[in-house]
Amino acid sequence: MKVIAFKRELQGSGASRRLRTSGQTPGIVYGGAEAPVTISLDHNALYHALKKEVFHSSILDLEIDGVSQQVLLRDFQVHAYKQLVLHADFQRIDANQPIHMKVALHFANADVSPAVKLHAATISHVLNEIEVSCLPGKLPEFITVDLSNIDVGHSLHLADVVLPEGVTAVALAANPTVATALVPPGHVSADAAPAAEAAAPAAKGKK
Repeated sequence: MKVIAFKRELQGSGASRRLRTSGQTPGIVYGGAEAPVTISLDHNALYHALKKEVFHSSILDLEIDGVSQQVLLRDFQVHAYKQLVLHADFQRIDANQPIHMKVALHFANADVSPAVKLHAATISHVLNEIEVSCLPGKLPEFITVDLSNIDVGHSLHLADVVLPEGVTAVALAANPTVATALVPPGHVSADAAPAAEAAAPAAKGKK
């Protein structure tokens, strides 16, 4: 994705407030061998870009006064109740240096899992993103979590998630839970129902 920015000479809260009034958002670019550069960005373009998942987990082409460089979005601040982006931070990247980045999880195949098909279980997503380490060129837009084999009462852990080639999970040693499958309270699973039906006539016969 491409982001257009301009060098910002004036700094301070007053200058930033005037920028926002004029439809701009103050920001900064840092990292690498170059000194940090303060920038301004078009607020509306940035606001809509922030709504896209890919903007948060992709290498961005940041063009400052006609010169492009590759960066990552590292942080941003928004107003407490207004639809207003207050500030954005970008970090320069080196194609040969690994980066740490949070990547969204996309869950797939829950509907064909034994937990859902046989037990009408509810699958809870414990994690919605994980932090990964990889070279910039290997950074995935998202990671797919296959739920097709999860059964009721079981959990899927980070070690069970298949990661793209060249990508490692930072928290793999801790192996946190990613998703769990539980039967809702009061619900009878498909295999438990026949047993309950068979037990009912037997109970009547004893009277």
